Amino acid sequence: MTAVSFRPAQAADVAAVVALLADDILGRGREGTDLAPYLAAFEAMQAEAANQLIVGTIGPDIIACYQITFISGLSLTAARRAQIEGVRVAPDLRGQGIGADLIADAENRARAAGCTLLQFTTNKARLEAHRFYDRLGFTASHIGYKKSL
Repeated sequence: MTAVSFRPAQAADVAAVVALLADDILGRGREGTDLAPYLAAFEAMQAEAANQLIVGTIGPDIIACYQITFISGLSLTAARRAQIEGVRVAPDLRGQGIGADLIADAENRARAAGCTLLQFTTNKARLEAHRFYDRLGFTASHIGYKKSL
């Protein structure tokens, strides 16, 4: 397998990222086909220096993605943390170590930004993802709550 390269996304990458987000049982029901709101969100993210969309590529193809946000806070002795969201690897490439490379990239970016904690939420239904994160040394230490507004 060719090595994956990770880089900050560009506006031209948004359609491929949305396709990755929509390409699973949960994403099919919550992602749309109109790219306009995604492009507006990407533009807003670009204006926030601590909020980045990262894509994984093999050659010209986008095959993975994640969003990383750096958060300064007072808890944990004023720890800076990194929140990752939207972690995806193309279905036909799963099981080849790309997900572990993606998380390693996120950890490196978090450390470079002065973070001492990498955190995320994952849907309760994503049992395979839970096993993956457990293997990478993450601990399911908290219960997450969400409320639609």
